Amino acid sequence: MPSPTMRPSTLHLPQGEWATVLDCLCDHFPAIDRSTWLQRMERGRVLDAEGAPIGPQHPYRVGLKVRYFREVPNETPIPFKAHVLWQDEHLLVADKPHFLPVMPAGEYVEQTLLARLVRSTGNPDLVPIHRIDRLTAGLVLFSVDPRSRGQYQALFRQRAVEKRYEAIAPALPQLQFPHVHRSRMVEGEPFFRMQEVAGEANSETRIEVLERRGELWRYGLSPVTGRKHQLRVHLAGLGAPIVGDDFYPELHESRSQPDDYAKPLKLLARGLRFVDPLSGQVREFESQLQLQW
Repeated sequence: MPSPTMRPSTLHLPQGEWATVLDCLCDHFPAIDRSTWLQRMERGRVLDAEGAPIGPQHPYRVGLKVRYFREVPNETPIPFKAHVLWQDEHLLVADKPHFLPVMPAGEYVEQTLLARLVRSTGNPDLVPIHRIDRLTAGLVLFSVDPRSRGQYQALFRQRAVEKRYEAIAPALPQLQFPHVHRSRMVEGEPFFRMQEVAGEANSETRIEVLERRGELWRYGLSPVTGRKHQLRVHLAGLGAPIVGDDFYPELHESRSQPDDYAKPLKLLARGLRFVDPLSGQVREFESQLQLQW
């Protein structure tokens, strides 16, 4: 049976002429060979909506909800630890290191913050209320109890959470600080990058200078909006790409190579502040990590 740290992916079977669920899965996911699906079925890693195992002869039915568990053979360990800064009956706050993904994706399943926390706490109901990039370090807020989850998730939808980041990037002596940068951000090329284009702004970041060290400065960043890669795109657009950024302003070919742990992205999710929707108290959390010059 699957590890308790693993979360299933879900597929509602599309319209087609397949005889079995297995045939449908093989056609729908051509990168996964038939023998792999058979092995997963043998080990109970393909289930229906009620959690019952689906076998090789299970008949296909359009709309059938199939839950399956992603696996990555020989997953590379990430040699950095996360730390839990706070936990009560509703929330858990973790300090995530650089290079560790928050959620399973791509080549990462067990080597994720979520999987590690589920394992260490024994709570399979943990869910991140927000996310930060794999290459960004710092605070991530998790819901502990499904019954109160929606109230905390609403804080982020309503932009009721003050988020503070820090970044090390080239100096911008030509600007007056604090500086507010607004722009229109859309998906770029390749698909995982973002870009700024002409048009009505849909992203906003407040930028201040925390420390100056010659050609590099440490910036305080307060995003008003939460666009993908927003802080990285905004600083690069101003002419100060964050140190260690292989995506902006140009995509480096080295991104296809293994991570260079000696050269992390110098971006840190430093602080979170909000009014707790249950208690009415102000909650404020601060990362214990530090960006190294």
